[in-house]
Amino acid sequence: MDPDRAAQRVRELAFEAGFDDAGVAQLAPAATGPAFLRWLSRGDQAGLGWMERRTERRLDPRRVLPGARSALCVAWRYAPDAGAEVGEFWRRVARYARGGDYHRHMRERLERIGARIATEFPGVRSLAYVDTGPLLERELAARAGLGAFGKNTMLLSPRAGSWFLLGELLLTLDLAPGRPIADLCGECRRCLEACPTGALPEPYRLDANRCISYWTIEHRGAIPARMRGGIGHWVFGCDICQEVCPWNERAPALPARPEVEPSRELRGLDLVAILSTPAEQLRRTLAGTTLLRPKPEGLRRNAAVALGNAGDRAAVPALAAALESDPSPLVRSHAAWALGRLGGAEARRSLHRAALREGVEEVRAEIAAASAHA
Repeated sequence: MDPDRAAQRVRELAFEAGFDDAGVAQLAPAATGPAFLRWLSRGDQAGLGWMERRTERRLDPRRVLPGARSALCVAWRYAPDAGAEVGEFWRRVARYARGGDYHRHMRERLERIGARIATEFPGVRSLAYVDTGPLLERELAARAGLGAFGKNTMLLSPRAGSWFLLGELLLTLDLAPGRPIADLCGECRRCLEACPTGALPEPYRLDANRCISYWTIEHRGAIPARMRGGIGHWVFGCDICQEVCPWNERAPALPARPEVEPSRELRGLDLVAILSTPAEQLRRTLAGTTLLRPKPEGLRRNAAVALGNAGDRAAVPALAAALESDPSPLVRSHAAWALGRLGGAEARRSLHRAALREGVEEVRAEIAAASAHA
């Protein structure tokens, strides 16, 4: 089969598997490689040390799978309004994470496509990735014609905005490549101007040191005090730079996918429940979702920050309980900060009582700072 017909066939298999868009990229050294190396040299990757490993594979995807010639790139759209009716907590979670873990569902489909290709094209080998391997996947998807780089560094599609996730199937098969899409941003700067923490200091550059998604998902340990106010109400990721994008305003809404819909138990979650639920119970409740990426301790930390930023003193009892009895010094520290942020007599009393019994120096320092603020 010639490369054009073969490419058409593997795209058909992708659509049959339930993906919303698909295209083919020829594998070659990354054109964005120099920009990626500059990104690393500036330290824009923050604590994402794994981005610095296996750099040679990121710069040339042919090294990932020996003999690989092409990549089938797929897009999995998610409904922009998914989770809107499931409670306030879900509006504090990036929309792609409002339900089951997409990695497993997308990878299973890609692997099934790989098995079909091996049957129809004997001898062809494949390797599936869904945001888990050493690939510059947005470049591959752009080469395949799925979208163009946006100024917020997301991939933009004229058909779906940026409300989609990417996956790749590397193939030892010659396939005709797709046609790249021209720039879609023009003079627009909405995303750069909307970012509350300045994580988009210039077009096409993301500084993870200032990114809400980095601090609420990937970072382990205390969130710096200078960042906490800017995080606002977010407890897992952030959608601000996507919400203001004109292309997303035009993207048609989709019904949520049943396989990644929040369960009935998850629908009842709120910030106080997240903050007060013990770690093992939280692991059971959130099993099968992406929300455990920051670990239960990190999620409770985030809930404390969000409650402090919400400005509702009805949260003071829950924060006081966390400051008194949470086994994690990290959570106690952020609960103290939140109480100082909310202020009021009850918050001050809680901080005073905690100062008399707290034995961890880092937490004591947070209590002192919060007391001064309150």
